[in-house]
Amino acid sequence: MIGNLDQKTLQDIWWLIASLVGSLFLFLTFVQGGQTLLFTVARNELDKSLIVNSIGRKWELTFTTLVLFGGALFAAFPLFYATSFGGAYWVWMLILFTFIGQAVSFEYRSKPGNLLGAKTYEGFMFINGSLGLLLIGAAVGTFFTGSSFVLNPYHSVAWQTPFHGLEAATNPFNLGLGLFLVFLARTLGALYLVNNLDHPPLTGRCRRAAWNNFLCSLPFLLGVLAGLLTMRGFAVDPATGQVSMEVGKYLHNLLAMPLVAMLLLAGLSGVIWGVISVRFLNQDGGIWFAGLGTVLVGLALFSLAGYHHTAFYPSVSDLQSSLTIHNASSSHYTLTAMTYVALAVPLVVAYIWYVWRQMDARKLSPAEMDGEYAKELY
Repeated sequence: MIGNLDQKTLQDIWWLIASLVGSLFLFLTFVQGGQTLLFTVARNELDKSLIVNSIGRKWELTFTTLVLFGGALFAAFPLFYATSFGGAYWVWMLILFTFIGQAVSFEYRSKPGNLLGAKTYEGFMFINGSLGLLLIGAAVGTFFTGSSFVLNPYHSVAWQTPFHGLEAATNPFNLGLGLFLVFLARTLGALYLVNNLDHPPLTGRCRRAAWNNFLCSLPFLLGVLAGLLTMRGFAVDPATGQVSMEVGKYLHNLLAMPLVAMLLLAGLSGVIWGVISVRFLNQDGGIWFAGLGTVLVGLALFSLAGYHHTAFYPSVSDLQSSLTIHNASSSHYTLTAMTYVALAVPLVVAYIWYVWRQMDARKLSPAEMDGEYAKELY
């Protein structure tokens, strides 16, 4: 049956799959958010050990999901991968370095004979959870605001600025999206720690941190939503493939795709309820409402960027160099083969869920920070 699907349907399916992986990554950034909380909610070394050991069980999932997102885009939309990673390489390299610093920090922060000291590695964690997420948000923002590149007939990219992607962080919309992602990750991190730790003094501070960071995220969220509803977008003529600017393009997309509007509203409601339930109702499971809400918001944003005759990676230097899910995709054969492989994804998800449940079967308490148990968590 999959082999009978036409090219356009396969392209739509793979944009949805890539969007889902990217949205799951946004949820998993609670690890990065938790890292930044080391400097705000932790009062002593015990608090820091609890936080690091709690999120240290999950940091590989965030990095793996980011790599999987890049891999899905590489396989399904190779022209986008070549253009973005081949042209905007400084921003992606800087993001990669922040994740390398994170991996090294979890490995060596508490090792005997650590020459740099624990605070240095905690600083690397903070950079990953702040600068790293800010740049990822700015890079995603270019799906709506565009980038400065030109493609020649041989699909070779020529970037039109010497900053090769770093200029994305100077755009107000991109910067707002990046800052929203930073504070959202801090909110999710606080919610996760409340759910995962058994240490009332620390979880009490995490409850307040979840609320405070959510409030900090609101101005940036409102700015992003206002920008999406009012900005000009990159419309594609379905008959000719020509790209042109359209006033209110993303608002038109939202109105033309009511399911996407429902995803956005449901996602925002989930995040809000997750925070309120933890802060004011003294519940512990708010991370699941906010996590699911984050995934739904991510799906809505990626859908607005790619569907309904829209260039998902537009060029502000040459409109006709803009990439769509149709002109940037792999061949019908490749997409078909990948779709068969994707049938195994539910098994992988089920395995991750099983391992996650085993690791979080009981809350982490101060008593478990003694002895070899804490060391094994690394």
